[in-house]
Amino acid sequence: MKKLILLFTGLFMLSISSAFAQDKTAKEIMKERKEIAKLSKKALNEKATKDARKEAKRLKKQGWQIAPGALPLEKQLDKSYLMQYEYDENGYQKFLMGEAISTGENYDGAKMQALELAKQNLAAQVQTEMTALVENQVANSQLSAEDASSVTKSIMASKNLISQSIGRTIIVMEVYRTLSNKNKEVLIRIAYNSEMAKEVAKNAIRKSLEEESSSLSDELDKLLK
Repeated sequence: MKKLILLFTGLFMLSISSAFAQDKTAKEIMKERKEIAKLSKKALNEKATKDARKEAKRLKKQGWQIAPGALPLEKQLDKSYLMQYEYDENGYQKFLMGEAISTGENYDGAKMQALELAKQNLAAQVQTEMTALVENQVANSQLSAEDASSVTKSIMASKNLISQSIGRTIIVMEVYRTLSNKNKEVLIRIAYNSEMAKEVAKNAIRKSLEEESSSLSDELDKLLK
């Protein structure tokens, strides 16, 4: 029970850390992440299973159901939560999670559109992470405001390229429901390796930066190490 209480506290602190990023140092944020990573696997499994059952119940009430041959909804959600709670040795999440809902006249069409939207969701998350890194460098006087402005501009302009460059993702949840007009509504949740996402983003942003300044491209490499 004590471990679970610590886990809930840790997850809550992690969820609000980005909102207060300007008031906290990168070292403090890293410390929080490492504390969560230290929690026992048993506690994480218990948390994931409990959350999965709760969300599965909510989704079923809303009419969502699994496709024929797919894993039970609880199992899909359990896998999703476990991946969200998985961290590397530096305290960073191993996987980024993207989610999207799309509607179409047929299941396959709605699914393809949902997958594309989920990738765009991932790209937006990568943008946010990159922008936070730049802001942190400015706060630590390791990057000038002028250079930071150029880098940030390139980050914001590279969303579509990042989305297009994202490789094979893992579908961790796939459910659908039939609407009153017989259209299919599909909900997709995907996972993508964080390190791979960073490399994709770095390459996309570098292409934009190289058009402005090769020195800024070098700054980007230093920033992401």
